Amino acid sequence: MIVFDLRCSGAHVFEAWFASSSAYEEQRDRRLLVCPVCGDSDVVKALMAPNVAAKGNARQVPAVMPTAATPASDAPSPAVIKAAMQAIAAIQAQMLEKSEWVGRAFVDRARAMHSGEADVAPIHGQATRAEAEALIEEGVPVAPLLVPVVPPEALN
Repeated sequence: MIVFDLRCSGAHVFEAWFASSSAYEEQRDRRLLVCPVCGDSDVVKALMAPNVAAKGNARQVPAVMPTAATPASDAPSPAVIKAAMQAIAAIQAQMLEKSEWVGRAFVDRARAMHSGEADVAPIHGQATRAEAEALIEEGVPVAPLLVPVVPPEALN
């Protein structure tokens, strides 16, 4: 597994895990990567600092650089951001334990449940942004997962 910091065109930076660099490139090319903050699918790798241990006498530098949009006094610390993301991931994992993975059948199953053609049950799967937007326009209650999920068939 490899972790990348990603950035959307709205300047939101978030972390995502991939099986390999080529897996990232494939998902990017298929426009499957979506910003968890704004839903933008124009996502690229963000600059990342290497994880190198500091010398014992090295001076600390700020991990979040202030900008006009986020002054230093308002910027959350990296530890706060990490804890929030871990909490989101844990809650999502608990919810998904009670949900059925339906893969690419997600759109059809969600429509069938919404129209009463199938029993309502918690499901999760894959949909393109256009498919998800169409479901929302039809009144089907769907939402993107905030933390990327590896399909069960892709797990070792």
